[in-house]
Amino acid sequence: MENIVGKIHSFESLGTVDGPGIRFVIFMQGCPLKCKYCHNRDTWDTHSGTEYSVDEVLKKVLHSKPFIDNSNGGVTVSGGEPLLQVDFLIELFKVLKSHKIHTCIDTAGSLKISPKIEELLSYTDLVLLDIKHIDNEKCIDLTGAPNTNTLEFANYLKEQKKPVWIRQVLIPEITGNEEDLHKLKAFVDTLDNVEKIEIMPYHDMGKFKWEALGEKYPLENIPLPTDEDIRKAKEILEI
Repeated sequence: MENIVGKIHSFESLGTVDGPGIRFVIFMQGCPLKCKYCHNRDTWDTHSGTEYSVDEVLKKVLHSKPFIDNSNGGVTVSGGEPLLQVDFLIELFKVLKSHKIHTCIDTAGSLKISPKIEELLSYTDLVLLDIKHIDNEKCIDLTGAPNTNTLEFANYLKEQKKPVWIRQVLIPEITGNEEDLHKLKAFVDTLDNVEKIEIMPYHDMGKFKWEALGEKYPLENIPLPTDEDIRKAKEILEI
């Protein structure tokens, strides 16, 4: 175990929006997608981040365990794309389960399912699945990759009866189209393991990270969703 290290961008010790209860959130470094709205642009580079051993991360988690236990919370691994560092997460989740800590992965499911990913999911209690766009061509334009792996990942989780929360970032003019939201609802209705659908209203608070890297923010002229946009989306998705 001591030889396996993970490249980590940052930690959040008292997260409340990435799964049930109070969560210790680990933001892994590295992402294969190029989402135009990404608010963690600095997590893309797979060569950056700080290396931590499983033991070092566990010590941080255990420091927060009283809050986790009292709120029926746990640990959520986000990113970046956590599945890029599957070996590290397998060892981490094994140890977390030995401490009876609820485990959750926040992923776009954009990687092909491998035996290692299957093993990791066997130690995972909940998956937060980010469906970037239900329309394949629009997904390619938005993220630089098709949604094929994501939808296959969703169906695999269904087969495994793995609890899932579906997440959709609501972006006016991009993901907020009513026809696309109906398509998303139709797909989700084919899954019998979905516990919740979450609308994540688009914001541009990560714009400064793009600028700090000397890059132009791609959605410069896209408006933020209005309360009415959010209401309509929730109505279509029945949430």
